[in-house]
Amino acid sequence: QVQLVESGGGLVQAGDSLRLSCAASGRTLSSYTMAWFRQAPGKEREFRAAISWRGGSTYYADSVKGRFTISRDNAKNTVYLQMNSLKPEDTAVYYCAARLAAPRDFDNLYEYNYWGQGTQVTVSS
Repeated sequence: QVQLVESGGGLVQAGDSLRLSCAASGRTLSSYTMAWFRQAPGKEREFRAAISWRGGSTYYADSVKGRFTISRDNAKNTVYLQMNSLKPEDTAVYYCAARLAAPRDFDNLYEYNYWGQGTQVTVSS
């Protein structure tokens, strides 16, 4: 069993940056594909970014390419999402997700078995 805890959310202004962290316990993350999703009120959970278990491959939603960077530190059992040039439309609860080995579709939330409780990101204009 993997427990995931997100942190780093907050209230920022448009153009600012935030770094989200996802700390795992219960298992080492080195064999897990990790991802970040977001969910705004009244909307479905959306893929933001994913990173392969070795960290050699990363995947991004088109709307965050060039602004967000996903990374992992397997020694610290932690995954990060660096978010730059934030926009008001980035406002949502951000969730960390994990899956043992590689999913068929990195952006499919149903491929992931473990989820954190989420951290709120609010970007004001």
